[in-house]
Order: sequence, then C-alpha cells, then structure tokens
Amino acid sequence: MPVTLNMRLSMPSWFDIYGLSPEAEEDEAGIKRASDGVKAMIEQEVKNGIPSHRIILGGFSQGGALSLYTALTSQQRLAGVVALSCWLPLRDAFPQASAGGANKDVPVLQCHGDADPLVPFSFGSRTAEKLRGLLDPANVTFKAYPGLLHSACPEEMVDIKRFIEKQLPAISDE
Repeated sequence: MPVTLNMRLSMPSWFDIYGLSPEAEEDEAGIKRASDGVKAMIEQEVKNGIPSHRIILGGFSQGGALSLYTALTSQQRLAGVVALSCWLPLRDAFPQASAGGANKDVPVLQCHGDADPLVPFSFGSRTAEKLRGLLDPANVTFKAYPGLLHSACPEEMVDIKRFIEKQLPAISDE
C-alpha cells in the first residue's frame, strides 16, 4: 500500500505511517482495519480447532505494533505477544480500548535494539512502561540488544524461541 512516510510509494505495510515522532498523527482507521483482519485470522484458526489460548501474535516493526494493539483489543484470550522493534499504536486510547479485555494478563516479550535509527529505542522503552500500566507488570518483558539497528540478531531469536516454548508447552497426544 502507499505509505505517506515513504513519499506515498507502495511498500509492504499493515497501515499508513505519517511520521516517526511521538506526536505524529496515526492512521487510526487503517490500524483498526488491519487489527480486524488479524482478529478474523484468529477466529478462523479457532474455527479450525486451534484454541485461542494456544495462539501467539508477533511481528516486527509495524507487525509488532499491530500485534500489541490487536492483543490489547481482542476478546480472544491469547497465549502471548512477541513485539519486535515496535511501539504501541493509538497508545492514548488505552486503557479505555482494553478495559475488561481478555488479555489483561497476556505475556508480552518486547525486544528492541538500542541503536535502532528507524523506531527509536525510546519508543520501545516507553511502550514497555505503558504496557506495564495496562497489563500485569510481571508479564511484560522488555529486552534491549546493544548495538542492534532496526533488525534482528541471533540472541533475540533465542529469546523468542524460549518465550514461545514457555507459553506453548508441548501437548501430549495421550
């Protein structure tokens, strides 16, 4: 889709981005539309026999932002959220948007490089603080990776693997 920040050039994107400052206007309609799409995918998986409490949402950058927003506004109880190099979109709508939500105790693994030039580290740390005010603070883990730009690293992948294994233990066939 065309992205305002990218001179309206088309790129893979969940929603439009107008700017990268904390004060930048956000594409509320686009964020909600994308979140509704993810919620529809969750509903389909539930219809296919996967209990929602065995589903982890996750993503990088916009995908991580959308995962956080969707988990906080979903009525389906989820197993967790992996949010990489991202922020909480429409953050001023919370806690009202998540009041009584099914995921007030959802475990969140948030990872961010401390040298990220695109989504500043401060966005990640402020998001973690906001999440600790919305969720059980013991369930919000924020991991910083020294020198990491807007990308991933092997240490982060190990942390994600451990989080998934903890949140989704193997199911016995017996």
